[in-house]
Amino acid sequence: MTDRVQHVVIVGGGTAGWLAACRIAAAVDRDGPDPVSVTLVESSDVPTIGVGEGTWPTMRRTLARIGIGEADFLRACDASFKHGSRFLGWRDGSDAYFHPFMAPVEGTGRTLLAAWQQEPSASFADTVSAQPQVAVRDLAPRQPGMPDYAGAVNYGYHLDAGKFADLLRRHGTERLGVRHVRDHVDSVQMAETGDIAAVVTRANGAVPGDLFLDCSGHAALLIGDRCGVPFIDRSDVLFNDRALAVQVPVAAGSRIAAQTDATAHGAGWIWDIGLPSRRGVGCVYSSAHLTDSAAEQTLSAYLQRTAPDVDPAALSFRQLAFRSGHRARFWERNCLAVGLSAGFLEPLEASAIVMVELSIDALIDNFPVARASMPLHARRFNTLQRYRWDRIVEFLKLHYVPSMRDEPYWRDHRAGVSIPDRLADLLALWREQPPSPQDFGAAEEIFPAASHQYVLYGMGWPLPGHAAMRAEDHGDVAQRIAQAAARTRSLIASLPTVRAYLDSLHRQVAPRTAMETCH
Repeated sequence: MTDRVQHVVIVGGGTAGWLAACRIAAAVDRDGPDPVSVTLVESSDVPTIGVGEGTWPTMRRTLARIGIGEADFLRACDASFKHGSRFLGWRDGSDAYFHPFMAPVEGTGRTLLAAWQQEPSASFADTVSAQPQVAVRDLAPRQPGMPDYAGAVNYGYHLDAGKFADLLRRHGTERLGVRHVRDHVDSVQMAETGDIAAVVTRANGAVPGDLFLDCSGHAALLIGDRCGVPFIDRSDVLFNDRALAVQVPVAAGSRIAAQTDATAHGAGWIWDIGLPSRRGVGCVYSSAHLTDSAAEQTLSAYLQRTAPDVDPAALSFRQLAFRSGHRARFWERNCLAVGLSAGFLEPLEASAIVMVELSIDALIDNFPVARASMPLHARRFNTLQRYRWDRIVEFLKLHYVPSMRDEPYWRDHRAGVSIPDRLADLLALWREQPPSPQDFGAAEEIFPAASHQYVLYGMGWPLPGHAAMRAEDHGDVAQRIAQAAARTRSLIASLPTVRAYLDSLHRQVAPRTAMETCH
């Protein structure tokens, strides 16, 4: 057996498995000696979890790297555009704020805050970014004539997760040379070294490999069952462990929301994602604070309010149970967990797909040439991923701590015992000064200081008082904010609605192929 890593075997399909397969296959040096092969083993006995998904702007780069054209993606996945997230009722039940994908105008946290305090009539996000006003008007982030994945503002997508996996499967097998084995994994063969040697399928026998990616979802067949890596439960910080999901039909020509709406309720929150043909809606809640029947009533009441022409009793509610947490390690020997097998945190801020993307990026950027180097790669990967998971846990918790709601669920979220020590320290610091890059240690933070500002000031966090040091370049920042206001007016006047953009796209008779759009 050669020491080289030549055969990558992915166990599990869905978004995680097929994204991994396509990204790795597209990155392989096919002109090199013995290029790396990619095999994906997918059981038809195991349904994929797909309730409607939101992505980050990173997905645009991912799709371009894979070689899928943007128009093809939008058509195939019933997809739409996402400007960010709007939070309704999180502070006191009657409030609203926006977390856009666009970074604020250039300036330090202190100068931005000082400039906003000069004109506090608008929200912080509206003052420093054009995107919230573009989003609430249901405008697309781009003009139809722009090159693929270019936009007037930064944007991600809303999509149908099942259709997305189907698109990736077709592209991976037909364009990128991914071998697809549709079979059930019955057992795992281990080598004398302790590595995984092969997965044994019901009909196709053993599928050997050098590096195995566990994309088997919550089952974690390889990283958990076979490699025995423990799961770290984070439900002491993030309480939600249930969701009721439903697909709501929409009328042809109706508006398509350009952001994910997250509406707070007494023991959790409700997501609302707009697609061209339907809305994906889900009630997220804590079973320790709300019964399943009460959650169904909460979701039904929301649907009656937001979709009065739809009878909730005629819809099919899907019950989902989950634990917020992650593996103690994500790369064990020659097994790497990607997607739900690595971990899952409540769907707030749509971190699931981006963690898949970031995991695959980290693997490809430091792909092991030989088995002997895997322990070093694994240690580096585990350190990076654990840092990222910890930061996500803290950022999600940040959405709850400033709340003034008086239900037991929200009071429990504010209890000091449930707030991570690092976040508690930062919150104490942010009473004196705004979040800054110095508060975060990584070169590429998953949630930068600006994201924390959007949430804190959207939630009414007490503004710092008199600073010991003056805010420099205040005049320059004020000028940039004035320019941002002018840009907002220009974008509102020039961008089409999401519905108009997508209806025009779907009317086009001859869609370009993926290969035509990637050259």
